[in-house]
Amino acid sequence: MIPDLVRVAVLVGSARAGCRSRSVAEWVCGQAGYRAELSVDLIDLATIPLSLAGPTWDPGPSDAATLAETTPRLAEADAFVVVTPEYNHSFPAVLKNFLDWHVLPWQAKPVGFVSHGGGLGGGVRAVEQLRSVFAELRAVALRDTVSFPGGALAFDEHGLPREQGGGVAALGTLLDELVWWALALREARAMRPYLGG
Repeated sequence: MIPDLVRVAVLVGSARAGCRSRSVAEWVCGQAGYRAELSVDLIDLATIPLSLAGPTWDPGPSDAATLAETTPRLAEADAFVVVTPEYNHSFPAVLKNFLDWHVLPWQAKPVGFVSHGGGLGGGVRAVEQLRSVFAELRAVALRDTVSFPGGALAFDEHGLPREQGGGVAALGTLLDELVWWALALREARAMRPYLGG
């Protein structure tokens, strides 16, 4: 019996003009597309207008319309990959705002990270901070990550990683782990509904 596809939502974690996150996320989706067990949904936060005032109990018409489109996509996902740059030793505000607006869909689901940034760190400080946020959201943050140090120099004129060999291998490891956790947690949620807040 062939298991159902593992539905992966890939988040473009920056809305800054000229940021590489969109092209990196498209590269992630392209690599994931080679895997028959995955179904990928690209969610670009630059195209999602949510109030920066943060979530409210009674969202206005614009936020309510946006949530009606985004929340079901997150709820249907079995797993997530967050693509984030590192700005000032952290991740972008638009990403935090998006996470805060959507609390429940992350619960008892795995999250993988692909980061990029200047210097040798490649965005790992942003990922470390995201781990604590996703822990609060009751998600399972994966150990293995993919990072691209060197800022814009790590990518070619088409926005693709210059060192694709290592990146492809690292992403393969990440996706292997993501699929394992997605299937295990999906089965667990089906057997016993998650009781998180």
